[in-house]
Amino acid sequence: MYKRAEHQKLHNKTILKNLKNPDMQMMIMILLLCSVIFITILFLTKGGKSNTPSSPPRLPLIGNLHQLGHHPHRSLCFLSDRYGPLMLLHFGSVPVLVVSSMEAAKEVLKTHDRVFASRPRSKIFQKLLYDGHDVAAAPYGEYWRQMKSVCVLHLLSNKMVRSFRNVREEEMNLMMDKIRKASSLPVNLSELLANLTNDVICRVALGRKYGCETDFKELMERLTRLLGVFSVGTYVPWLAWIDWIRGLDSQLEKLRNDIDEFLERVLEDHEYI
Repeated sequence: MYKRAEHQKLHNKTILKNLKNPDMQMMIMILLLCSVIFITILFLTKGGKSNTPSSPPRLPLIGNLHQLGHHPHRSLCFLSDRYGPLMLLHFGSVPVLVVSSMEAAKEVLKTHDRVFASRPRSKIFQKLLYDGHDVAAAPYGEYWRQMKSVCVLHLLSNKMVRSFRNVREEEMNLMMDKIRKASSLPVNLSELLANLTNDVICRVALGRKYGCETDFKELMERLTRLLGVFSVGTYVPWLAWIDWIRGLDSQLEKLRNDIDEFLERVLEDHEYI
């Protein structure tokens, strides 16, 4: 046993001595570099003979994210011109099918609509839209069908829409009065139309206006902006810490709490009516 331990100790010293050798270190570095290059080439050429839509070469881990520039729609147009009307991209670990022709769009939206009907999962939707329970973000299934039936039969039926005709007419007249009073002064139509939409929705859904005297409009602006923010963790889960560092997680949490507080105030207002 003693001789075996001595032999093992001598063997370990020999290995350490060899590792300190510059030539051995260089050889190890070359082997590691060759391994990385081989894995990258294997990853890029993987699936070349598979029955999938054409796809541009992608990088490990991030996929095709590096090919989206400051104007993603232009980047997608350029790629589709090269790889065809049906193109498969990978945004991190998320496969994305890009359709850019009428025939392909018909196949996706009509012929195979159930296959593509489900909503993509997103950390932003999960936090701001109650874990996908909103009808606009819920995945396709029994729950979504029930929510759609409620909206179509009760909230958006012809009878219900006609019942709020006076509200729409009153708010439209108020907007036209503001334009007339402006006379020859410049008018911000985007802001006027946004206020019109805000006031109509508030009166129909909440019972009264929640405009300048509350933070409802500011909440909706924050909600719209954050719904369009790119979440790194959604596409590259192992880089989710970047969302925390740049403050996205805290912004989502704060907005969710602010919306909940606002809805609580709306419910309290109705209790006192």
